[in-house]
This record gives sequence, C-alpha cells and structure tokens, in this order.
Amino acid sequence: MPLLDVDMTGMPCGKKAACATQGSCATQRNRRGRQVGRVLATHYGDIVVERLFGGTTQLTTALRPLVQAAEQTLALEAAQRQRTLWRIDAGGGSVADVNWILSRGYHVHCKDYSGSRAQTLAESVTQWVDDPRVPERQAGWVTVAPTAYSRPVRRVAVRCRKKNGHWGVGVLISTLSPHEVIALARQPVDRVQDPCAVLLAYVYVYDQRGGGVETTFKGDKQGLGVTKRNKKRFAAQQMVTQLNALAHNTIVWAHRWLMPYVPRMRKWGIQRMVRDVFHVSGQIVFDHRQSISQIRLNPADPLAKGLAPGLFALLGSEHIAVTLGET
Repeated sequence: MPLLDVDMTGMPCGKKAACATQGSCATQRNRRGRQVGRVLATHYGDIVVERLFGGTTQLTTALRPLVQAAEQTLALEAAQRQRTLWRIDAGGGSVADVNWILSRGYHVHCKDYSGSRAQTLAESVTQWVDDPRVPERQAGWVTVAPTAYSRPVRRVAVRCRKKNGHWGVGVLISTLSPHEVIALARQPVDRVQDPCAVLLAYVYVYDQRGGGVETTFKGDKQGLGVTKRNKKRFAAQQMVTQLNALAHNTIVWAHRWLMPYVPRMRKWGIQRMVRDVFHVSGQIVFDHRQSISQIRLNPADPLAKGLAPGLFALLGSEHIAVTLGET
C-alpha cells in the first residue's frame, strides 16, 4: 500500500522576509520564519510535494492544498486513491479534515486533533495494554461508536505517563484493517490472530512517522543546509524550496542507484551522502565537444572502489568511462 506522510516545519528567515512571523520555528522561540509543508512517499524517501507557507500557517490550513497538490503530481485516479494511505499528525486530525480525505477515497491513519475529545474517548477504554517497547505507555480500544466519520474507522487511545505523574492521552484514527496494519508494522502475518499485537501495531505504524517525514526534515536541515538559504521575496523563497526538494530527491535516487555496489550505504541518510559520497575527490575529463568523456576517482578514497562500478552502471550508456585514477 503506497504511504504518504504529510507534515510541516519552521524555516527561519530574516526580519524583512515576506510572510514571516515571530515564533514560527519550534526550536528557536523568538526567531522569525515561514512554514514549509511536505508530502513524502515514505517507502521510497522521495518528496512528492514541497510548498512554502506563511509563518502563521499550520497543518490545519495547509493539509488540503498539500493533498490536492500530491494528487495532481502523482495523477492519482479513484482506484489508486483507494490503495493510498495518508499518515498525518494531530494538526490534520480534525473531524472535517479526516472526512474530507475519506470522501476522496483514501485510507487515513492519523491522530485526533482535539485533546479534550481524546480525554473523553480514553475513558471508554475497558482494558489497557502495556507497550513492551515504550515504558509507561499503554494502548486500548475506544469503544464509543465513530458516528462522526463518513466511513468506518478504528480508534485507539494511547496514554503515556508524564513527569508530573499524570497521563498524557491521544487517540489514533485509522481505516486500516488488522491485516494491513500488521503488514505496515512489519510484523509476522500470524500476529493478526493476536488482539494485543494488532492493537499495538496501530500504534507502531503511527510511530513510524518519526523515521519518515520527521527524519527527512532533520536530514535536509543538517545535510543540505536548507535553513541557510533565505530570500526576502516569497516567490523567490518558493523557488529555493523547490530546488531543495530536487536536491533531496537527487540524493535519494543516487543512494538507491549506488547502494548495491556499496552495501554499507544502506543506512546512510542525506548528511552522510553529502559529507562522504559527494566529497570523493577525482577528475572529470571533457572531450573536444565539451562533453564528459571520463570520470577519474581518487583511488586513495575508501569509497572510490565501490563507487566506480556503480557510476559506470549509471553512466555507461552515455559512453562515460569511470576509472580509479588510471589515464
């Protein structure tokens, strides 16, 4: 099942930048900035949509434009939407937004927007199950009928013990079946017969956001320095945002192409790709038509031996020779 994650992050900018507001960056309380919304094809690591918004814009406002943009980019027909899952944090978990996504035929796996409603729904849980992965976390089925939603959904209440001893509560909303959620949680198929395993699988699938869209934001800020290139005009910054997305996708594709030849790259993110792979030294040789004819990698670089056959497989059809320093 194709999985699309959507989220937003603050992008700091100068005081005179258009549409910037103070306090829009969570990690820098008084810094002025704008917001960037992203739709990520999580199973591939590709950015499907990247959009710039004003500093006051939150996911409650940006969700629908991002979904529509992704729908257009991927040319999703009705049959394809029925097999596509949107995973969203609480900012896009209002009843209206969830019903809007459901009306377009998608699956949804998200967190309820309303904290007070989550507290009320959690009171209907008849049995709490301890999470073996996270201490002081429990999950339970919400037993109140989900009549507010246009399609059948399952709801799971999750509570975590806070430092003050009280419970922090959230509610997950999902259209996924037990078989689908077990598969997405990467658990053995036979666990679909275990009610506790199925319950916790709904929680774990939502937890995977941390290794998906949230990780890509962190990787791009560290590896690509996306927060360092700011433009005063909003349209200019939107262009920079698109170039950042292109750089991200190019690195993801390069990682996919080269990984069979350098297996240790499997767990490398954007920062390691930029720092180690793209800094391998060498020479580029041009022919009389100013076209690239040869790439010579520095044989002293520990990555060069693995990169050479990978680059040749990629560039061989263009008649570009890849060597380890030989002339």
